[in-house]
Amino acid sequence: MKGQLNVARVGALVLCLMTLAACSSAPTRYSPSVDADPKDPYENFNRKIYSFNDTVDKTVLVPVVNVYETLTPDILEQGVSNFFANLRDMGNFLNHSLQLKPKKAANHLGRFIVNSTIGIGGLMDIAAQEGIYQESEDLGQTLAYWGVGSGPYIVLPFFGPSTLRDASALAVNAVASPVNQHDPTTGNLPLTTLELIDLRHKLGNLGSLIKGDPYVFVRDAYLQRREYMINDGVPSENDDFDDF
Repeated sequence: MKGQLNVARVGALVLCLMTLAACSSAPTRYSPSVDADPKDPYENFNRKIYSFNDTVDKTVLVPVVNVYETLTPDILEQGVSNFFANLRDMGNFLNHSLQLKPKKAANHLGRFIVNSTIGIGGLMDIAAQEGIYQESEDLGQTLAYWGVGSGPYIVLPFFGPSTLRDASALAVNAVASPVNQHDPTTGNLPLTTLELIDLRHKLGNLGSLIKGDPYVFVRDAYLQRREYMINDGVPSENDDFDDF
């Protein structure tokens, strides 16, 4: 049952990508304008998905997060964030290993062991208190490290901004996530819901940060941040977007 649900998640994501590809291939409806950004050839369609996601965020996620922040003590909110960050450290360890970065891989393995034991299952980030900080690394970054191009910028329903490379990696990450290893009838759905609420909580008030066209701002911020992460913090020569 659990394996079937994981396959279903990947299938849903692949279906979204296939739908995007099909729609973008219809030049009469979604063909880019002459002055379209080359990184975003499917902008017309992407804007529709962005608008949909924005509506879901404002009507569903933000109200839920507001209730969560009102009812949950700050110390518990931090514990929830630490718990999910600790789970992600195993992915960080694996991807640093795949990128042949043994020191960073060892740091994240050490973080996971320390926080999972002394940190009470990851509720406390003891490793960070000792100066061992988390450096997020995912499969999309690993693919980039080995020369896989980003492909076009795309906006996924519910998932938000991405690229073709990162969206493909997202499917693998969804199956490998420790959260998805739980029995869906007992732990999977509550954990996934709590993780989503925590992620949205950490984003805060996005509207106060946006300048100009919200779609363009989010797109450029995402692409710049991904490039920054892929280059391990080394600024790109083409980095002409203000720090986000």
